[in-house]
Amino acid sequence: MIAGRGPSPALVGLLVQRLPDDSLTAALATGGREHFGWGIDRHLLADLFDALNANTRATGNWGKGKAPKIPLWPRPKPKAKKQEAKKPSSVAELFAKFQRR
Repeated sequence: MIAGRGPSPALVGLLVQRLPDDSLTAALATGGREHFGWGIDRHLLADLFDALNANTRATGNWGKGKAPKIPLWPRPKPKAKKQEAKKPSSVAELFAKFQRR
């Protein structure tokens, strides 16, 4: 809310919660732009595709050691983040960070 105008923060929070699971906002909260369009239904269909292929490979009449390698359905992968050992910041360091412009 800027200078008393605009929607209340509670209303904005409720509107964001009602966004569909394949929206860009939900994708960015999940892990990045590569998740855009990947809702629950798309994940379930990709899992179903992989399960059908695994069943086909397991029950097929293949020669010994001749079962084909069926690739998995491509899924979005989250970007790997480096885990750094961080020491706790002091109150003075936090204050200095917020004072920079």
